[in-house]
Amino acid sequence: MGLRIAVVVALAAVFTGSSAASRAGLHGAVPCPDVTGYTCSTLDVPLDWSGKRPGRLHLRVGAANNVHAPRGVLLVIAGGPGQPAVPALARFVPNALGAELRDYRIVVYDQRGTGAGALNCQALQSAMGSSDLTPPPATAVRSCAAKLGDRRQFFGTDDVVADMDALRRALGVKTWTLDGISYGTYVGERYALAHPDRVKKLVLDSVVPHVREWDVGRDEFRAVRRVLGRVCGRCVGDLAAVVRKTQAGPQLFDALTFLSIADPTYRNLIDVPQALHDARSGNISGMSALLQTARTYQFARAEELDQGLHASALCADWRWPWGTSTAPVGGREQKLARAAAKVNAYPFDRATVTGNGFVRQCLPWAPTAATPLATGKVTVPTLLVEGANDISTSVEWAREELALTTHGKLVVVPGAGHSVQSRAVSNLGRIAVERFLNSP
Repeated sequence: MGLRIAVVVALAAVFTGSSAASRAGLHGAVPCPDVTGYTCSTLDVPLDWSGKRPGRLHLRVGAANNVHAPRGVLLVIAGGPGQPAVPALARFVPNALGAELRDYRIVVYDQRGTGAGALNCQALQSAMGSSDLTPPPATAVRSCAAKLGDRRQFFGTDDVVADMDALRRALGVKTWTLDGISYGTYVGERYALAHPDRVKKLVLDSVVPHVREWDVGRDEFRAVRRVLGRVCGRCVGDLAAVVRKTQAGPQLFDALTFLSIADPTYRNLIDVPQALHDARSGNISGMSALLQTARTYQFARAEELDQGLHASALCADWRWPWGTSTAPVGGREQKLARAAAKVNAYPFDRATVTGNGFVRQCLPWAPTAATPLATGKVTVPTLLVEGANDISTSVEWAREELALTTHGKLVVVPGAGHSVQSRAVSNLGRIAVERFLNSP
């Protein structure tokens, strides 16, 4: 899901009466900075929706002022997990939305653990930045889990879904439309599964399947083979040779995934085919530039993409070779190694399977209550849009989720990477979303 430039959203209502705002948990309404026609406020939600643990969280919300929009609320759900939505509102609205701006009331919010409420584990943040795949030191992971203590169990996707429904109630709407991007697709799917009668339509942009039994990299490595094979005929073989020679598989996997977000041509920012071919011949200057570029661009403060939240959510949400997040840390490494031995990692190696950032963030994560799995199929009208050159969330994943919908349609955009609506090389994805949202 990684780096996962997207914008979130959940909801925000503009109440002029202070008593109404207080009852809804919304307060402090002011004009949103840097974007005209939006009001920003704060939504208060419980830390623990079961009520067993005291505490409140304060989520920043941004909502368009057109409260009587003919098609109702469009909740845009951001990625990460760990990205706030409200700070990106001014950038997202003009770049990713079209006719929806007239017909819908656009709403965004900063999910729990993001933005001003970031969990802010400094060592982990420094190690990973905005990347899913940069391997962090185990000491940084353990330090973060210790800092959060048992609070880390309250930042799973089930908690985010509960927050979203609180926002829906605060808005005073019975149903709304959801537009999820990257991790936001996973949130949207989970919400639609929990509350199908409250969702009119669902857009999934850069798709993460809601059945996330970890595939030990099967789909990810398959996507690399497919995408690089399309970029240049020799690239896959060159990459395999370079991985064998340099043992830099996890770093190259991270950098190529980054480019599927920043430059899905794989030629403009860094000429990947040339860099890999040169590295295979012994000249690693281009490969070094590729790795350095990825690390430079992936710098991020916790307020921009919080890695403490990323670990808290995904380590509990996912299912791993060692089981759930409740599994004792001892023994996880051995179960991971057994699973890795069975995967076709080509053009990478087994060390890439066991050493990438997704695994290395969750492998030493202290035992934590697991988020319940989602089951069943998404039954609401669903549009899936995916970039053909996206490695971060791949066409393989989109097809998996398509099979888990009853009224789904998949649009694959040639040449596009991650976050199709706002970053595609053509407007095919943008047009597909607009038509879907504005259809009867």
